[in-house]
Amino acid sequence: MASGRFPGKSADVAINNWTAPSQGRPLCVNGTPWILYLLEECVDNIWEYCSVVIGLISMFCFLLSTIPQVYEAYRNGKVEEAMSFGFLVFLLSGDLTSFAGCYLTSQLPIQVVTVVFYIFTDLILVSQFLYYKIKNSSSRKNPALKWVCFMWCGAGTLALLALPKLIIDNGSHLNTQSPASSKSVEITGYVCGYLASVFYLCSRFPQIHKNFQRQSTEGTSYLLFALAMMGNGTYGLSVIVVLPALKGSKQNFIVKHLAWLIGSLGVLILDCFVTAQFIMYRKNISAKSSALRHIPEVEPLLSEEEELTVL
Repeated sequence: MASGRFPGKSADVAINNWTAPSQGRPLCVNGTPWILYLLEECVDNIWEYCSVVIGLISMFCFLLSTIPQVYEAYRNGKVEEAMSFGFLVFLLSGDLTSFAGCYLTSQLPIQVVTVVFYIFTDLILVSQFLYYKIKNSSSRKNPALKWVCFMWCGAGTLALLALPKLIIDNGSHLNTQSPASSKSVEITGYVCGYLASVFYLCSRFPQIHKNFQRQSTEGTSYLLFALAMMGNGTYGLSVIVVLPALKGSKQNFIVKHLAWLIGSLGVLILDCFVTAQFIMYRKNISAKSSALRHIPEVEPLLSEEEELTVL
């Protein structure tokens, strides 16, 4: 299973590099050691090596993408005005279905841990949104709200820390199923991957609409979308770069990855629209800041006309 947020291993690429096991001879003769250890892929040529490195860059871009928005929401304190709740829901739904796909297709531990981290940051964003929405809509301070938020985040953190271990341990049971059952589970996993791509694609529309309604991007971090653009762009590049190294059908390989390529390309195009909104509405933010600077700190009690009348 590959995902627009984390490209999975492609068995049809690396399987030709493995040799039959024999006494005293490793399975992967000329493979890159660190890739073999980390991703369990036998990479023995420059095209596959570049594809793996670019794919890891894509993964780290996605890993870092939500962190600037978490900080911006904390600094600004009005995230419910800036962010679309639909954007956050679709993003979380995409990561949850991507996680289900990782589990059903028995992906590597690094992929499971990575998707769990995505879900963790998504929950922080959703929690921030709900916390500030309740806090800013209330006329009085509620100390219990902050403690409830901390307890919720703490419980979610502990659950997500334990989840990868449970999933990896239970993943061995999926490998012992009958071929027919295993095939249906794998198909279900790929369907989850397709749904994840659809959710990621749909996530941008509510935020674009929200920005257009407000005529502003204040309160949102551009790094969230810039890093996502880099992640989607490098993911597509990692798929294209490996094509010269394919020993099988290139057409089948492209068809197999087509859904995720379309999803990544679609999100990349939509993020270009978001970038245009940041550029267009930056003038509105500058004008607003300039107007606030020119407001006098203390307004006169009487206007000039009222002062003349009194005299």
